Amino acid sequence: MVQSQTHQLDQLSTLELAQALAERLTIAPNDWHRLKANRKAQAAQHAAAALVFLLNDRPQEALIRFQQTTGWLDRSISAPPCPTHGN
Repeated sequence: MVQSQTHQLDQLSTLELAQALAERLTIAPNDWHRLKANRKAQAAQHAAAALVFLLNDRPQEALIRFQQTTGWLDRSISAPPCPTHGN
């Protein structure tokens, strides 16, 4: 089974793998409250998005996401207010 999974992964481009990872790590709206302060989840989401931008030759967008990743990890940024509750 592991060999079959490896073969399936070999069929995908690096960009497709990064996009799949970014999709998997994106915090869904219904999980936002539960994960808004989870630094690991937030950092992983931004890092995966950064990788997708980098592979799409958009280094400036990638840099912004990598800086956000760093901010979550070094605790220099925190979760914004809930988008559905306003200010």
